[in-house]
Amino acid sequence: MKQQAKQRQHFKFIFPIQTRWSDNDMYGHVNNVMYYSFFDTAANALLIQKAGFHLQDSPIIGLVVNSSCNFMQELSYPEMIEVGVSIAKIGNSSLSYDLAIFKHGEEQAAAQGSFVHVFVDRQTRKSTPIPNAMRDALGHYLTADAALI
Repeated sequence: MKQQAKQRQHFKFIFPIQTRWSDNDMYGHVNNVMYYSFFDTAANALLIQKAGFHLQDSPIIGLVVNSSCNFMQELSYPEMIEVGVSIAKIGNSSLSYDLAIFKHGEEQAAAQGSFVHVFVDRQTRKSTPIPNAMRDALGHYLTADAALI
């Protein structure tokens, strides 16, 4: 059963990315592993730009523990793409992201997926609660049917 493509309006954070020559594979389109890189880049951009997350010196870090992607249209270099990011769920120590990749200016997703960050102490790698300031900042990016725990 074909999944219905998400619409751009579903996402409150849109992050532009220029595809690179090396993103294409021997078939002339962006290789599937790159879509996960685009998702990771955009989700981390949301954390950095909107939640004040500092990758290099934060006492906590987010580890990806689950990810998925559904492909609907090919992408290829030199396309500009835009990655939509919403938060599907804010848990005690985890964020579940809803993501989609759009060809520049298009309303329907070329690919869509999800992944989960679990936040852990940088040193011990033990699960740790999401700080309230980050939780509050990310609340604006919750999807309409999101869960807040």
